[in-house]
Amino acid sequence: MTGRPPPEGAPPLLVACALGIERFALRGGGRDAAGARVTLRTGMGPGAAERAMERALAPGAATAHSPVIASGFCAGLAPGMRPGDVVVAERTRDHRPDAADVICHGGPLAEALRSRGLTVHTGLLQGSDHVVRGAERAALHAAGAVAVDMESAATLGAARRTGERPVAAVRVVVDAPEHELLRLATLRGGISAFRVLRSVLPVFFEWHRSLLLPWR
Repeated sequence: MTGRPPPEGAPPLLVACALGIERFALRGGGRDAAGARVTLRTGMGPGAAERAMERALAPGAATAHSPVIASGFCAGLAPGMRPGDVVVAERTRDHRPDAADVICHGGPLAEALRSRGLTVHTGLLQGSDHVVRGAERAALHAAGAVAVDMESAATLGAARRTGERPVAAVRVVVDAPEHELLRLATLRGGISAFRVLRSVLPVFFEWHRSLLLPWR
């Protein structure tokens, strides 16, 4: 995608992920026009994600007022999902029962990703504090979730606690009910998911530019 650079003084886009391989994918795939993007590796798990976001969004930080995208890999919950499918959250839900859902600004992202020929699923992205498998995966799907990961809900929850800002979660399915990571056959699926994750950055940049219209 092309477009004008963000105006001087506008907040950079903050893209948060947990793993080194996710950060590697999200640091490639091209640049936005002004390089106004920070890729933050939070570490694995909801606690690490919350702590990293609190530091990144603290008053005085370069990303204190940034829009936030939680990204990386996830586990698909619905039958028929495949590695390389994309999940764009309509809302995220923390694993703690007293936490409120975070509503996401993912509609334009889903539309743009579909226009690139990707298979996109939308709905509830469930948070967890552990790797989800088997019967627990089926139970989360029955409760309404389309995918699960350990950091997105914590990332966006921490972002919202610091004040109103656009937030989104875009995850790439790396395993699914019929394609679990425990099987050697999923190695190819993991490569596919990495390539898709690497390809989504131009859509993130365009989303960011669309948010910066008030600064122009």
